[in-house]
Amino acid sequence: MTSRIARVGIVAKQGLAASDHLARLTTWLHERQVIPVFETDTASVAGVSRDGTFSREELPSHVDLIVVLGGDGTLLAMADRSAQAGREIPILGVNFGSLGFLTEIRIDELYPSLETVLNGTARFDERRMLRAEAVRSGEPVDARIVLNDVVFTKAALSRMIELSVLVSGAFVTRVKADGLIIASPTGSTAYNLAAGGPIVHPVVDAFVLTPIAPHTLTNRPIVIPAAAVVEVQPHVNDEDEVFVTYDGQSGYSLRHGDMVRVSGSEQSIRLVRSPSRTYFEVLREKLKWGER
Repeated sequence: MTSRIARVGIVAKQGLAASDHLARLTTWLHERQVIPVFETDTASVAGVSRDGTFSREELPSHVDLIVVLGGDGTLLAMADRSAQAGREIPILGVNFGSLGFLTEIRIDELYPSLETVLNGTARFDERRMLRAEAVRSGEPVDARIVLNDVVFTKAALSRMIELSVLVSGAFVTRVKADGLIIASPTGSTAYNLAAGGPIVHPVVDAFVLTPIAPHTLTNRPIVIPAAAVVEVQPHVNDEDEVFVTYDGQSGYSLRHGDMVRVSGSEQSIRLVRSPSRTYFEVLREKLKWGER
C-alpha cells in the first residue's frame, strides 16, 4: 500500500487552458484534507497566489504524489526531475494531448484514479529508467537519468553521421545513419516507434538500439538486456555536428572523442495506471489497431 498522501503536486502543460480543471482539482483535494502544491507556472494558470509554490526542479522534494495535466512531454519533464531529486514518488498523468502513451488517464478518470491512490488501492506501473554519462578526454562531464530515450542526431543540414557502438565492451557496429536511439521499454512507443523500432512491453527488462534512417537496410533495431552497458562514440569532423538529447527535453553537441555511456538506472518511476484499461487496451486506443 502507498503511504498516506498528504501533499499533491500539480503541474499543467505550459499554455494549457486548464483553469477550470485546476480549480475543481484544488477543491476536491481540500475536501479530503489533502494539500495541493502548485508548480509555479501552473499557479499562474490556476489564478492562485505564487506564494508557497515550487519550480519543477523543486516540486518533487515537497510532495507525496504529482498530478500532471498535459501530454507525455510534461510527464517526462517531471519524471526526469523526480529522478534527479532521488525521489520515486508516484505520478498520475492526465492526457490533454492527442496521443499520450504515458499520460494514459483520461480526464473523466481523474477523480476515480485519485481516489484509488488516496485509499491505497491504486495500481502502479514501475518503469525502470536509463542512466547516461558523458565522458570527454577521459573525464565525466555530464550525468542524466531519463525515462524514455537517449538520442543521437545530426544537424539539420549535415550529412549522415557515424557512431561507434559497443555493448558491454564488445564492438557492435559503426552506425552510418541520421542518428541512433537508445530507448527504454517505456520509450519504445516514443521516437523509437516512429523510427521503425519495436514496441517493448514495460515489464520486459531490456532496451532497444534503433538507427534513424540508416545508410544500409541491414542495419536494424536490436533489443539488448537491461544489464548491458552501451557506449556510443561519435566520429566528428569540421563538417559534421552530432547532438545528444535526453527525453527530448535537453541536450548538447558532442566532439570527436567524446563518449556517452548508457545503462539501466537503479531508479524507477511509479506511474498510476488507468483504473479501467490494460496496457494493451491503451495501445489499441492510441495506435488505432483494428480500425480501417
